[in-house]
Amino acid sequence: MAGLLLGPLLRYADGSSATVWVEASRPCAAEVRCADGAAGTARTFQVAGHHYALVQVDGLTAGTATAYEVLLDGARVWPLPDSPFPPSVIRTPAAGADDGDGEVRVTFGSCRWAAPPADDRDPVGPDALDSLAARLAADPTAERPDVLLLLGDQVYADEVSDGTRERIAARRGLADPPGAEVADFEEYTWLYYESWLDPEVRWLLSTVPSCMVFDDHDVVDDWNTSAAWLADIRATPWWRERILSGLMSYWVHQHLGNLAPAELAADPLYAAVRDTPDGTDVLRAFACRADADPASVRWSYRRDFGRVRLLMVDTRAARVLDEGGRSMLGPGEEAWLREQALDRPGSYDHLLIGTSLPWLLPHLVHDAEMWDAALCRGERGPRWARFGEKLRRAADLEHWAAFPTSFATLTALIAEVGSGAAPGAPASVLVLSGDVHHAYVAEPRWPDGTGPDARVLQLTCSPVHNAIPLSIKVGFRFGWSAAARALGRRFARHGRCPRPPVDWRKTGGPWFGNQLMSLTLRGRSARLRLEQARGDGVLATVQESDLTP
Repeated sequence: MAGLLLGPLLRYADGSSATVWVEASRPCAAEVRCADGAAGTARTFQVAGHHYALVQVDGLTAGTATAYEVLLDGARVWPLPDSPFPPSVIRTPAAGADDGDGEVRVTFGSCRWAAPPADDRDPVGPDALDSLAARLAADPTAERPDVLLLLGDQVYADEVSDGTRERIAARRGLADPPGAEVADFEEYTWLYYESWLDPEVRWLLSTVPSCMVFDDHDVVDDWNTSAAWLADIRATPWWRERILSGLMSYWVHQHLGNLAPAELAADPLYAAVRDTPDGTDVLRAFACRADADPASVRWSYRRDFGRVRLLMVDTRAARVLDEGGRSMLGPGEEAWLREQALDRPGSYDHLLIGTSLPWLLPHLVHDAEMWDAALCRGERGPRWARFGEKLRRAADLEHWAAFPTSFATLTALIAEVGSGAAPGAPASVLVLSGDVHHAYVAEPRWPDGTGPDARVLQLTCSPVHNAIPLSIKVGFRFGWSAAARALGRRFARHGRCPRPPVDWRKTGGPWFGNQLMSLTLRGRSARLRLEQARGDGVLATVQESDLTP
């Protein structure tokens, strides 16, 4: 009999349909049955000896919440026997939400190192997702997110737990590279088991839809920092298997569920993997193409929640790394972002741009990254260029500021989208990011009153569950100071860097802790709440504010 190894994960939900992701122990038919009669069935597909299914559920009723169960070859496997949690439900938005009558609640964060088993000490403190799950389980009628955005570092391929290290040592030993890091697809599956079988998180992901995008640790720290970095790592004997396995496992575990049913139906790779008895070779060939030619695949995607538009942007695999034309996004990806942001002006009230890496950073960090980029492209000669490359890798100088042309292009697009010149400009344009292991709010100011009419903010929130070294706390507090800003301008002058096209100021934070941000969007109003996980398993509100009236 087939068993449920992982999941279910509720990934997509609209007014009439949903998708539910599962991993089974053997080939089988996966079925989702809802209490209101809606249902869906899918055969599993095989990758590297594992069996997965993404079940499309049709026939849902708008504006309802219906409990569901999962069956494998007709045998019920979810809910688990004697589960302490309420039934998993699929909630659908109410009819008329596209007219601005509905409320959309979005919770987001990044950087979740898997929590240890319940009987072990947690070295990085309480998990914010565990705390969110505990709150929702205690009161199923309480306010809950309509979608959970996980903005990168869902798994850590290069910083494994003690338990995973022991499994690696037993399987292949630790003497050969990559040592105590993930080496192949099989070991990637261990990371997802460790992260998503956490009981609270497993239940949470079964009942709250989720959108995901990778960041560097999903593959390796500072993935795609520079052309020189890429050349060096490609010369190692272990990298090719790591990158192919990383892309394959991301496609299976995260990317598929990001897509709407119509996109899945039109996806030739999804069809090819399902149509063959073993999709490993098909998926591996895709990963080879994606690695060799990043422009051949698009990991970015769009989701619409009534009059809220979400654009999740790939800021890792889509990069152009040539020093003469460095860009955070390749030409195709950049054109896609612009097209999606400007599509049907007036059709949305809030634009959310999900990018794992912050657009606006503390001024010292921004100027240091801009300066370093100038050094690396040879602005001060070859010796400074070599120094700049070493510094870039050592200090993780690879955010939007390290791609100055891309920073300016994104800034101009945000201004265009949010301006009155575009018919029906939105009430807000909010850039949602993580990565930097603290939270803050920053607001840009355009020169001479040329800014957009929309409220534009950088909202950064991380980690969900990870360490926050003292150096981060001290460094980022100083980074926002006037003294740091003056120091940053000196760096910029040395690199002959022009001033950024926009200025900005910190309007909230920095906050340090395992935390989540939540947006409540209704009509043209937006409200922000930051919550941190406390030792008693409670999410405590740290800050709450209105972003738009």
